[in-house]
Amino acid sequence: MEEGSSVKRQVIALGGGGFSMEPDNLALDRYILSQSEEKEPRICFIPTASGDKPEYIRRFYEAFGRLTCKPCHLSLFEPLFQNLHDFVLEQDILYVGGGSTRNLLVLWQEWELDGIIAEAYQNGVILAGISAGANCWFEDGVTDPLNGPLYAIEGLGMLSGSICPHFDGEIKRRPAYLEAIGKGTMKEGYGVDDGAALHFVDEQLIHVICSRRNTPAYKISRQGVETFEEAIPAAYLD
Repeated sequence: MEEGSSVKRQVIALGGGGFSMEPDNLALDRYILSQSEEKEPRICFIPTASGDKPEYIRRFYEAFGRLTCKPCHLSLFEPLFQNLHDFVLEQDILYVGGGSTRNLLVLWQEWELDGIIAEAYQNGVILAGISAGANCWFEDGVTDPLNGPLYAIEGLGMLSGSICPHFDGEIKRRPAYLEAIGKGTMKEGYGVDDGAALHFVDEQLIHVICSRRNTPAYKISRQGVETFEEAIPAAYLD
């Protein structure tokens, strides 16, 4: 992506869905591709949060091989790139997969990938992701360790506030998120259901879209110790 004076910064954060959860419904994935100005955008899958699981990578290529794009992936466990900085900046879209947000952030910091991605964002590379790949763009996110309670984790902070992916898709998510905001341990933010996504341009929410009918997102705010949910209607992608 070439640097220019009218660069548009974009983040598309999926609560759930996309190729990894809905392999027969690629509406959200098509939407991500459609936001690029390139006719055949270069989209790079970053599966760090899953430990670069081969099956996850295979499913990415299976899905995006059916779409109009140039797919590739970035593995930190079996790297194929010669220069990480140049490889990332050559992409039009970065699509971050789900898994462990904590592991993702630790590895990105070790490889200095967090700073490289921040530079790519400023240069107009579209950032997208699901679950952990949505958490990472915000100041705060909700993550769940194996056999442990949900907890708040700091993200990279491209976007202000917090996010809770799988808001209704996993039974513990909604109450844990509302409690954390009520206690002030997490910033106000967004609960995003499976099948819904938030689209930010220049750090402002401009669209909520969904691949499943009647699937909203929620703006979560706090007054004192009380939390309030405001449903944000989503445009259905048919």
